[in-house]
Amino acid sequence: MQQLFTELCRRLGSAAAPPLALVVSIERQRLALFRAGALAAEWPVSTSRFGVGSLRDSFKTPLGLHRIAEKIGADLPLDTVFKGRKPVPRPPTSDLRPSTDLIMSRILWLDGSEPGLNRGGDVDSHDRYIYIHGTVHEDRIGTPDSHGCVRMRNADVAALFEQVEQGTPVMIA
Repeated sequence: MQQLFTELCRRLGSAAAPPLALVVSIERQRLALFRAGALAAEWPVSTSRFGVGSLRDSFKTPLGLHRIAEKIGADLPLDTVFKGRKPVPRPPTSDLRPSTDLIMSRILWLDGSEPGLNRGGDVDSHDRYIYIHGTVHEDRIGTPDSHGCVRMRNADVAALFEQVEQGTPVMIA
């Protein structure tokens, strides 16, 4: 994770470590929080079952430097379900198919920082609604299973949500 953090700093063009930063390892299916350059916490995640890529409608997890554009869901219950970034009633468990990709508990909406890779045109992470969010499929965390976003256990994403701010850099590699 330290190598990914070093790459994040390089892409930011700064020799000094940012106060807060996140790195997501596709290979390890892990997300790490760095505070002032030191590893502060690490959690398992689930990235896309379709692999990595940035094209609109690909359902792939985009690579590269991002930032947290918006934080959604503060103070809501962990079992909150979102549709269009608004809380909605949770569907009955009997109505959920294994492929149902509920967005739950908290949303960290990402904005790409690298034109042509994850920003602008058909590769824009923000326009693709790429989030770090909670999931109904907590049993699948640690394996690639999402539709492009970075999924976390609901308690984990709520804990992360409280520790980051809008503008926090995020490196996905």
